Amino acid sequence: MEIVDYLRVARRRLWVLLGVPLLAALAVGAFVFLSPQRYTATSYVAAPALVGGSAAQQFTGTQGANQFVAAFKAAATSPRVLDEVAADTGVATGTLRDGLAVTQVGASSQLTVAYTSTKRSTVEPVLAATAKRALDFLFSSQVNIATEQARAASADVTEATKAIADWEKANKVSQPDKLYQATLTEMASLKQQKLSMEAVGNTRGATAAKSAIDAAQKRLDELGPKLPDYQALLAQRDAATSALSQARQGLQGARAQAQAADPAQVTSVGEVNQVSRVRALAMSVLPAAGAGLLLAVLLAVVLEFASRRPPLVPAHT
Repeated sequence: MEIVDYLRVARRRLWVLLGVPLLAALAVGAFVFLSPQRYTATSYVAAPALVGGSAAQQFTGTQGANQFVAAFKAAATSPRVLDEVAADTGVATGTLRDGLAVTQVGASSQLTVAYTSTKRSTVEPVLAATAKRALDFLFSSQVNIATEQARAASADVTEATKAIADWEKANKVSQPDKLYQATLTEMASLKQQKLSMEAVGNTRGATAAKSAIDAAQKRLDELGPKLPDYQALLAQRDAATSALSQARQGLQGARAQAQAADPAQVTSVGEVNQVSRVRALAMSVLPAAGAGLLLAVLLAVVLEFASRRPPLVPAHT
C-alpha cells in the first residue's frame, strides 16, 4: 500500500482514530475529577552521622550512602514496619504501601519519604511513624543484637572463672602457675645459698639448704602435671574476657548509632498540601489518550481488513 492508501484509510476511519483516544481521555479525566481529593507531604531524613566514619558502623565505604538509602527503602516498606505504622496510625497496610514513596536526594545519604492519601489527617502521622519505625528497625535492632552478644560473652567469662575456682578447690591449690614460678625462684636462691655454705665449710647450713631444695622440688613435681589443665582454663577465661571486651565495644558503637538515628533529630515533616488535579490530569490523560490512539489504530486496521474480506458464497449442490 502507498502512503495515499494509508491516508485514505485514515480518512475513512477518522471517527475511530479520533473517537477512541477522546473517549479514553474523557474517561480518565472524569475519573480524576470524580476521585476524592488527595493530600501529600514529604518527610526529610538527613542522618550523615550514620554513614561513613569508623569501620564499626553499618554503612561505610564508597557505597555507604547508597547502601543506607537502599536499606531504609527496604525497611520502610517491610511487612514488620508497615504493620507497626498501621498500629500507630490506624491506616491499613495496603493503603500505606500504595501511598509511600522513598527517594534518594542526588547521590547523598539524605532521602525523602512522600506519602499521599485521601485523608489529610493521616498524612503527617504516617510520615512521622514511618521514619521512626524504619530507623528503629535498622539501628535499634543492632543494639538488641549487641546487647545479647555482650550478655553471652559475660556469661562465658563467669563460667570460665567458675571452672578455675572449681579446679583450685578440687586440687586444693590457688594460682598454681604463680606458685610454680615462685618455687622455681626459691629453688634458685636456695641452690645459691647451698653453694655459698659449702664454700665456707658450713655443713649444717648446706644440709638445711639441701632439705629446703628437696622440699621445693617435691612441690614442683606435684604442681608440674597439673599446670597444663590449669593453663588451659586460664586461656579459656582470657579468650572469654577478650570477647567480652569486643562485645562491649560493639554495644557502645551500636548505641551511638541508635542515638545518631534519633528521629527527633534527623527527620522533619513538611507541610501537607492538596495534590493538584491539573497535574494529575497531565500525568494521566495524555498517556490514556496515547494508549487510546494505539488501540484506535489497531481497531481501524481490523475494520479495514474486515471490510475487504470477500463475502462467503454458498456452495451449490
